[in-house]
Amino acid sequence: MENSEKHINILLFSGDYDKCLAALILVNGAKEMGMTATVFCAFWGLFLLRDVEKIAMEDKNIYEKMFSSITPADAEKLPLSKMNLAGIGKSMLLNMMDENHTPHLKDFLQGARNKGVRFCACKLSLEIMGFKSEELLEGIEVIDVQAYLKDAVDADIQLFI
Repeated sequence: MENSEKHINILLFSGDYDKCLAALILVNGAKEMGMTATVFCAFWGLFLLRDVEKIAMEDKNIYEKMFSSITPADAEKLPLSKMNLAGIGKSMLLNMMDENHTPHLKDFLQGARNKGVRFCACKLSLEIMGFKSEELLEGIEVIDVQAYLKDAVDADIQLFI
């Protein structure tokens, strides 16, 4: 089924492993159906886009340094939204995923990027949380709310996760 004229827009506000996984499964599926897809990451959703190799403490105030050091450094470090149980629940989930030969979050993220999903970081969220655009994965667009809303208004499917 070809849907080249259809577009899905997801505002990813969550920094939970399972919720990010759901968002990525949706956009990967949309791309496989011929749709275009945008994921706009705001606040906790920015954790999906961080590159552990690029996290820097230079030019950050004390709060930004503290916040940066205690938050998940990349997608695979995200906790579960429910039953995380200090990481035990997530380990159980990952083991079940492995037993079922299910890709992990990082694999769905890379697949979406390879398929041409547009990933955007909220400019204001970056500023408030003290993250720099240079600390994000390569190719991430930093946009303001007006640019996000234009994409959302033009979308056939709009989701908030």
